[in-house]
Formats: sequence, C-alpha cells, structure tokens
Amino acid sequence: MKKSHIIGIIVIALAIGIIMTTAGDASTYVSFGEAIERAEDGNTTKVHVVGKLKKDAKGHIVGMQYDPLVDPNYFSFTLVDTNRFEQRVVYYNPKPQDFDRSEQVVITGNMQNNVFVADKILLKCPSKYVEKEVTASM
Repeated sequence: MKKSHIIGIIVIALAIGIIMTTAGDASTYVSFGEAIERAEDGNTTKVHVVGKLKKDAKGHIVGMQYDPLVDPNYFSFTLVDTNRFEQRVVYYNPKPQDFDRSEQVVITGNMQNNVFVADKILLKCPSKYVEKEVTASM
C-alpha cells in the first residue's frame, strides 16, 4: 500500500471515531414521563423536553418564580409537555430574555429530586418568525 492510502485510512478512522464520540454525547427528545422513568432507573443522561408554558385564561404565565434581588441565578417555572404532563422546571441561571413572550420552550437537562433541572433553555417566539407582508411602491 502507498503511504497516501494509509494516511487516508487513518484520517477516515479518526473521523469515524470523532463522530461516534459526538453521537454518544447527544441527548434525545423525551416527555417528562420518560425523563422521570430514566431518573428512577438511575440514568442521569441529559435529555430534551419540548413543551409550552402553563398560562392562565388571560395569557399570564402560571407558576413562574424569579426574583433577581433575592437570587439572580434561580429561575423556576411550570412546563406542559406534548403529553399535557405538567412539571416544575428549575434553571440555575438568570431568566432568559423574552421568556414571557415565548410560545414553545425546549429544555435540556435531567430529573433530580422530582424536579427537572434545566441546563439550557431554547425559546421559540412566534413574533420572530411571523412572515410580514412586504409592499412595494412604484
């Protein structure tokens, strides 16, 4: 075999190794029910949960707790997943900007002591993605 073939095989093997280690760290999308089951089984891997914020009839968020004067790194709220299961979520960082206007929320974390502890929060605000009509005047 030529040296270039051997180097090519080594590069491909390294690429496959990197892909395999990255795929092993990737978390999956689950419901709160499955996240609870994983925690009960002792599985502490991070998972993604998609849900909507619990709101009252007037559209105000129910169960949100954030007081930056007391503890700026404690934020908690209630999230309703796609199976309509309500779960308390705690985020040990400041409240994300535009959280109140968010329609859908994706959280990454795991269950700890009957509470979902989030490491990351991804907000999906409809106002950013609404198509606006463009009119051209001639």
